Amino acid sequence: MRQTLPASSLAWQDETPTDSDRRESNVNLSRRRKKELRKLQDDAGQLWEAQQVLVGQAAGIAREAGRQLGNFNRERIVPVVQDAYARKVAPTVDRGLRIGRHVVDEKVVPIVGGVVGTALSAWDVANAKRHGAVTRVAPAPRKKGLGLGSFIALVLGAAAAIGVVVAAWQALRADDELWVADDPLSAPDA
Repeated sequence: MRQTLPASSLAWQDETPTDSDRRESNVNLSRRRKKELRKLQDDAGQLWEAQQVLVGQAAGIAREAGRQLGNFNRERIVPVVQDAYARKVAPTVDRGLRIGRHVVDEKVVPIVGGVVGTALSAWDVANAKRHGAVTRVAPAPRKKGLGLGSFIALVLGAAAAIGVVVAAWQALRADDELWVADDPLSAPDA
């Protein structure tokens, strides 16, 4: 809490006296002026005390307003924000995490595994060459001719080509009902 100064200590005080201060100290003040100055000093002291009380009351009101704002925040704002987060942000974050996990599990890990496996294989081959124990594996002999997979692919490709040709023929055939007449419509005769 702030301490208030007594009204008598509110007189003007300067560290270094000026020429005008010296002249005023030489001049004696009349009793009436001294009484007016004392009254003015007392009024200023009372005003100072009233302002200190007012500042204290304003601080109390500000503290209470802050407390009420905190209560309002806890009771009204926080539930709305939490609800909006639960409805809008959390599902998006969860979906992003699921997609991220999927990308890592299905894309990144196999690629990294392949790269690491290739690097380790190269390391093993380099070590084997250094020790002189390189064994070459002969590649499997290539088959000559069509296999079952090639035959199925040829049949499906031919069927797709025939389907495209039939669809084009159906669309472009000369049906009289499908074509629009070239002459403008004339008004019917009555």
